[in-house]
Amino acid sequence: MRTGMSDIAPLLDAIDEPAILIEGHQLVAANRAARTVFARRLAHNDIRMVIRHPAVLAAVDGGSEATLDVEGIGGVDRPWQVRMTPLGEGRMLIRLIDRAAARAAEKMRVDFVANASHELRTPLATILGYAETLADEDAPPEEMRRKFAGTVRSEAKRMLQIVEDLMALSRIEADRFVEPKADVDIGQLVREAITAIGPYAEQRCAELNFDIEGDLPFIRGDKAQIRQLIDNLIGNAIRYGCNRTSCTVDIRLGKTRDRIRLEVRDHGDGIAAEHLPRLTERFYRVDPGRSRNSGGTGLGLAIVKHIAERHRARLDIASALGKGTRVIVDFPLAD
Repeated sequence: MRTGMSDIAPLLDAIDEPAILIEGHQLVAANRAARTVFARRLAHNDIRMVIRHPAVLAAVDGGSEATLDVEGIGGVDRPWQVRMTPLGEGRMLIRLIDRAAARAAEKMRVDFVANASHELRTPLATILGYAETLADEDAPPEEMRRKFAGTVRSEAKRMLQIVEDLMALSRIEADRFVEPKADVDIGQLVREAITAIGPYAEQRCAELNFDIEGDLPFIRGDKAQIRQLIDNLIGNAIRYGCNRTSCTVDIRLGKTRDRIRLEVRDHGDGIAAEHLPRLTERFYRVDPGRSRNSGGTGLGLAIVKHIAERHRARLDIASALGKGTRVIVDFPLAD
């Protein structure tokens, strides 16, 4: 017994991806997702006018089960995996699985590997160059050897920091679906972070002003990750927010409605608006030369973003040229 249209429509609509049922070349039914993708084309009632892709149409004519990876359906470069399943009596079910997200993830992975390789290759090349010079029989004078050795040490420390940040990012991503369950005193963590970063602030001639409300409720979280988020925000403010006219970092922690707000603000050069959407990308730098010279790895804000996401916190970054940068993280309270 042939299934009627009234029976087919609900079945197709239960499929999330675009799905089309054809008989020969004639369109029998299409689900909501297909109607969204193809819109007016479905009015032609002919699969050749709907899909218009030679490889898919050839498979339709073949009438056998097939899986095709194609582009150009519903958009010039839009990638799809087309799955074609014969149902008998001349009918065929065509499903289109959007591969855009998978392709974007693959591109992100390739870009990440390329960027990580580049970031590690640069200090490694410097280390090898100086090491070869120091190992040469005609060794340079003592003063130059000391200078070279200092450069080797600083570049090695930079490589170590990149590796540690990459490992931290990997651990955070691995736990992104694991809900943190510890009660965390974030006020205590901020105080500890300010004390620990004090010597670095003095080295950069930075003044840390902090205002931490007392008796703040706990938040639910991963203590080590939240401490890393705090360290990264304060470290970034010192590293990039100090200039010749201002080297003050303001740190505030307090309760706002049902959340705990951490705010870190500097009064430095600021960041142009076009850079703000990309600040949390891995290895993205507003000024690559300055970032490397100051010891940055380009991973600090990427780590902050992933920690905030795992803790269901809201991250907001605002900046203006000549006025400095403000970063706010709003953490939900523990239940």
